[in-house]
Amino acid sequence: MFRTSALTKIYETGSVRVVALDAVDLTLNGGDLTVLLGPSGSGKSTLLNILGGLDHATSGQVWFRDLELTGLGDRALTRYRRDNVGFVFQFYNLVPSLTARENVRLITDIAPDPMSAEEALSLVGLSARLDHFPAQLSGGEQQRVAIARAVAKRPAVLLCDEPTGALDSKTGVQVLEVLDQVNREMGTTTVVITHNAMIQRMAHRVMHFADGRLVGDARITDRLAPSEVAW
Repeated sequence: MFRTSALTKIYETGSVRVVALDAVDLTLNGGDLTVLLGPSGSGKSTLLNILGGLDHATSGQVWFRDLELTGLGDRALTRYRRDNVGFVFQFYNLVPSLTARENVRLITDIAPDPMSAEEALSLVGLSARLDHFPAQLSGGEQQRVAIARAVAKRPAVLLCDEPTGALDSKTGVQVLEVLDQVNREMGTTTVVITHNAMIQRMAHRVMHFADGRLVGDARITDRLAPSEVAW
């Protein structure tokens, strides 16, 4: 699904030079649920932003299937994001004045082949909360609305940056169960950044990052169900 070659990202502010990604070579297979682990500043979010077309590499190459993302301009990257990528972040980014249904319709109204907002919210167990506003929903319910919004376009890829970071353990497990369900039932290639090392036990694959480099890459053979993940 993804392949990178010598992927490098450098941020420069005045005389300060930060190497966020340092010549990273990796592949991500279609249909996998992959967990990215590593301390803050290790390059995980930078990688996710480049894979999702939100940021540009300084050097190196990235391919999505046969499409070289590093060769695209801003307009083509926007089209790539719209047609192929769903994003889930730590903070839900819902529009407070819109209901759950209306928040999901923000995506379904522009996607080329979306499911209905009602179908997407049913997928995440929120059929009874369609017309509730974010302030009327718990944190876990708001995150599930955000996931519904991301998957409603039927994306090939779901990129999740600390999706359980603002949640307690019980609610976090519920969100992990939804991500696992989307991966299994829709075949969506899913990449999850987390600081919780135990979450790797539910993945097909775990990648460890440190100082902008990929320092570990392993398949998980004895996967756990999300409900079995310790917090």
